[in-house]
Amino acid sequence: MADSDPAPSDAADASDGVRIGFDLGGTKMYACAFDAKYKLLGKDRRKTKGHLGSEAGVERIITTINDCLEDAGVKAKQVVGIGVGAPGVTDLDKGVLLNTANLGWKNVPLAELLSKEFDCPVTLCNDVDAGVYGEWKFGAGKEKRCVLGVFPGTGIGGGLVYEGAIFRGAKMSCMEIGHMPVDPLGPRSGLGQKGTLEAVASKLAIAGQAALAAYRGQAPYLMKNVGTDLTDIRSGALSDSAEKDEVVKQILLDAAETVGTTVGGVINLLAPDVVVLGGGLVEAMPKLLVPAVRKAAEAAVMPAFRGAFEVVPAELGDEAAVMGAAAWQARQAESK
Repeated sequence: MADSDPAPSDAADASDGVRIGFDLGGTKMYACAFDAKYKLLGKDRRKTKGHLGSEAGVERIITTINDCLEDAGVKAKQVVGIGVGAPGVTDLDKGVLLNTANLGWKNVPLAELLSKEFDCPVTLCNDVDAGVYGEWKFGAGKEKRCVLGVFPGTGIGGGLVYEGAIFRGAKMSCMEIGHMPVDPLGPRSGLGQKGTLEAVASKLAIAGQAALAAYRGQAPYLMKNVGTDLTDIRSGALSDSAEKDEVVKQILLDAAETVGTTVGGVINLLAPDVVVLGGGLVEAMPKLLVPAVRKAAEAAVMPAFRGAFEVVPAELGDEAAVMGAAAWQARQAESK
């Protein structure tokens, strides 16, 4: 557990059942147990290790949830539902993870597998949808009519909550802003598509450019303190380097401008009240990235939309997706 994580609340009460929120990310997985009022009971996290394959990944998910329950001091039979936010496109009705650009998993019947393991209802949604729903219900977009979320990370996820519900297709999740084409001559994404937003402006893409700059001798602070291994160039390392290496700062600003321009296009389509920027990269340097995205978005929208939306950092951090997944599962259970 990270030192900055909130401690389980003394006021939490498991007597009305326990709901699990689970965030499956490209680099880590995170489980939280909540009581009926979304007070934290317990948690656990570990690296995703997606390269080991989906079968091993599901076992890691099950282990993480069990360790979360142990941390909460509750039994599996007390769990009334599990909400899972997962990267990529999901079949929302069947609870199947269809395709993940950054894990390489395909057609994983995650809801069925977890429901069988824990003997409770399981709701699957996109991880950024879960995070945006969490911010709409508990955080930066609370009770707004339309909330657009953009979360740069290993890829770039997008999500939308419209009038209190996750915006979705007939069967599948949508709002895949990271896969919008922005540069026809750009590099290919994890799905093989050329010049998509996440191929040119995700944390992974930024780290790759920063590593190249370090190798060329343009980012001496990064080279000395971190090196050129992409697994070591995390959000905190990029933030530190941006204060010392001007070229890394410019790489970050260029990526933020590209994200902001793309966000502007989405604003022209959907006119959200607020755009929430989340993920570890934004958390590490909100004062650098949020204004840059806002400026580019304002320049890209139609004149009528200028000044009609906010661009703000997420408030809930790692808790957004787990709280959102748990709350969305509760809503779905109530609607049945």
